[in-house]
Amino acid sequence: MKKLFLSILLSMVLFSCKEETKASISEIKEDTTEAIEEVIDSVTTEIIEAPLKKSTKQIKEELTAKGYKTFDFVNEKTKDTILMQQYFMAFLKKGPIRGQNEEESAELQALHLEHLTKMYDLGYADISGPFGDDGEMRGVTIYNVPTLKMADSLANSDPMVIAGRLEIEIHPWWAAKGYSLR
Repeated sequence: MKKLFLSILLSMVLFSCKEETKASISEIKEDTTEAIEEVIDSVTTEIIEAPLKKSTKQIKEELTAKGYKTFDFVNEKTKDTILMQQYFMAFLKKGPIRGQNEEESAELQALHLEHLTKMYDLGYADISGPFGDDGEMRGVTIYNVPTLKMADSLANSDPMVIAGRLEIEIHPWWAAKGYSLR
């Protein structure tokens, strides 16, 4: 009799749990559907509100107003007008103070990477990275700023440079505006 009673009680508990589970799953499906519809609505709104692509002339005028140096040239093959912009390439070279212990070096490296991430996030640096050998030249950062003075100031605010582990050598560099790496 006890076994029969326990079997009935266990069956009731299992069936009641399944009903709650089904309700929970259907609620989750409804919530998920609503969330997806909201995302679709927001994406649709963003696409509709996206600005029209700027012309080369508009881009050049904006850059010139901000103090950037630019020039145009016509590609002889395609007859397209290419807008060139001046950037600043900062070469990171081994500095005179390289005697930090492993812990200090690791801390400086973390601060260095934070600095480069900040430069990228603020729009001051477009690309950065180390060289693949262990030579005197350690890496490069391309600064997207209007003046050499600004690029020099940003590059020299790197904690690795302040600590003397790296030195900076900066050169003006021209690149076609809007072209990406391949």
